[in-house]
Amino acid sequence: MSYLIAVTLLWAFSFSLIGVYLAGQVDAYFAVLLRVLLAFLVLLPFIRPQPMALVLKLMALGAVQLGLMYLFYYQSFLLLTVPEVLIFTIFTPVYITLLYDIAQRRFQYRFLLAAGLAVVAAAIMRYQHLSQDYWLGFAVVQGANLCFAIGQVGYKLLLAKYPPQLAQHNVFAWFYLGALVVVLPVWYLLGSAQYPQTNVQWLVLLWLGLVASGGGYFWWNKGATLVSSGVLAVMNNMLIPAGLLVNILIWNRSENILALAIGSVLLVLSCKLCQLERSTIISGDAGGKTS
Repeated sequence: MSYLIAVTLLWAFSFSLIGVYLAGQVDAYFAVLLRVLLAFLVLLPFIRPQPMALVLKLMALGAVQLGLMYLFYYQSFLLLTVPEVLIFTIFTPVYITLLYDIAQRRFQYRFLLAAGLAVVAAAIMRYQHLSQDYWLGFAVVQGANLCFAIGQVGYKLLLAKYPPQLAQHNVFAWFYLGALVVVLPVWYLLGSAQYPQTNVQWLVLLWLGLVASGGGYFWWNKGATLVSSGVLAVMNNMLIPAGLLVNILIWNRSENILALAIGSVLLVLSCKLCQLERSTIISGDAGGKTS
């Protein structure tokens, strides 16, 4: 779980950085392409030959979780404010829980309850008056949420089929390559010549590509293979309080501290609901097998 916590803290800056420095100022398709390309270059030195079946599955997951998700994600900032994007991400835990249970042909009511509690917690922290024409933005964010959930669940299930000795840093570049296969032609066909104009914008893109994407997605997906599906679902909403704290402490944004506190307590409770007995964990949920 330490991987997921560390990446949550890392990603807490991403929403505000994109909303403040990139959205509407830099072509979204170029920003996505550069992030994915830089992430691929970070892991490229560690790449090792793998069975073709594994390579193709990793590329497919990367195409969905990173490639398609980013295309939805960056477009959402053109339709919604940063707070609206945040509130619409709260449904990801539900998607993860349902997808995982469908794949395992089971129903873990406790995990679904925890995911629902995480949604309530995030809604309390991020609820505000929404614009009247937000429905298209809502649909775009749900597309991003679903792609992100499919990628996490798929990666967790895929790695469960391989020996624990498999070094994930030796295979994860294939994941980024799959995302690159998606975003490169989309940028070529739909991108505009709206490139970064300031050093700050270039630095933000470098940070997002090399660190938030290059390291972040590797550590997050690796962490997903080490926890139960319930904990993974709940951790997807831990970004909400972390992102709000960044707004408060760095950008001096006004936030409802009481709502933040209540929501954080509910998130902790939802994590408690996901704590499995040792025998259940050993039998396989942390490794992606039916318990």
